[in-house]
Amino acid sequence: MAMVVKNNMSAINTLNTLNKNSSALSKSLQKVSSGMAINSAADDASGYAISERMRVQVQSLDQDNKNTQNGNSMMKVAEGAVSSTVDILKTLKKKVINAANDTNTDADRQTIQKELDQSIDQIDDNANVTYNGKYLVDGSHNNKIANAKGVATRLTNESMSSATKGGTALTALQNRSGESLYIHSDDQITVSYVKQGKTFTTTFKIGNTTLEGILSKTASNGNEKVVGSSLLSLAQTGAVIGKDGSGTTVYTADNGNAITFMAKTSGTDGQIAGFTLSITDKTGKINKNANAILDNFNESIRAQNTSEDNALVLQIGTKANQAIKVGLTDMRSVALGLKGTDGATLNVSTQKNANAAINVLDNALQKALDQQTTIGSIESRLDYTSANLVTASENVQASESTIRDADMAKEMTEYTKNNVLLQAAQSMLSQANQNSSSVLSLLQ
Repeated sequence: MAMVVKNNMSAINTLNTLNKNSSALSKSLQKVSSGMAINSAADDASGYAISERMRVQVQSLDQDNKNTQNGNSMMKVAEGAVSSTVDILKTLKKKVINAANDTNTDADRQTIQKELDQSIDQIDDNANVTYNGKYLVDGSHNNKIANAKGVATRLTNESMSSATKGGTALTALQNRSGESLYIHSDDQITVSYVKQGKTFTTTFKIGNTTLEGILSKTASNGNEKVVGSSLLSLAQTGAVIGKDGSGTTVYTADNGNAITFMAKTSGTDGQIAGFTLSITDKTGKINKNANAILDNFNESIRAQNTSEDNALVLQIGTKANQAIKVGLTDMRSVALGLKGTDGATLNVSTQKNANAAINVLDNALQKALDQQTTIGSIESRLDYTSANLVTASENVQASESTIRDADMAKEMTEYTKNNVLLQAAQSMLSQANQNSSSVLSLLQ
């Protein structure tokens, strides 16, 4: 090799190696200090992109879990309000049963009425419960009711013979097993309707009256008179009951034929909160067997006003439209049939009124329990959703860790190696720089 002084190639080659070792040491130091094998796209372009998408997924899943927990908190507030209403309705059921007992005087019933009025007012307070400023069970967050006229009350009796028609005479009525109800033409029947908090009753001799013919009689509440057919009409005599608020066809429980009466006016303004039939013989004795069957007109479809879709949306997924919709029905006293829009409350001032109020409370309690069931099922679902989101976040984070995180033992080994190589290169660069000085001996 020629002895030159202008270009010290040994030193240049050693310097190049020194720079490479310094760069490798710097990267090793960055990985060890950060704990990540990939610190920038330059380290691993595809791995960086994949791990970044996974990080976004983890953050989204964590936010979904927060959304789920907040949604669950909201549902618990709603559940508390409805649970309180259920407790009130259970107490009211006991009170109206007490009022129906003739051991009470009119003054006693007036006292019960005052307590009932206060309890109904409290039900309205419960319905105005809020979460983060949002009213929950006042009807402002219900599902869509598409029918322009709303949904009418439907009352279905599945206890009578499946062969029963609207034109079947009361004296010919049979139970589900085909046994006669032993109703006679000289028996008396009392019919009660409760609408807008007002109770209308009428009592007449059965004669040749048919089941549908009951509705042709005039009932009174002492101040007003109304023909029953202006309140209810015969809707169905088959297995189909009608369509509910969502437009879904509702059938009888056993898919057998049943009698269904429908309110003539749709929406909560026209709902029939209670329909009660009571038969006594000519001596005044109660026909318990017949009453047990006839007085079994249960609310199969509740009255609802037409409404847009105002259901709550709980975002629980990382993609658009991955959500749970929660429709909360109206839990105010008017919607439950306990009060009219004019402020008139369910009346128990007489034995007949109190007797009719029992069915009203049963229907109101069923509405509240249905809402409580809906809220409870949503809470249960949100619990499962939260657990699933936590597991998904953990698994995605584990996958991201496999790509992004550094193996510290391996990186420390690499760091130590690069550190030794750097020091060796520095030492050799010093030696290479000494080589040019040997040329000076020739110049002496």
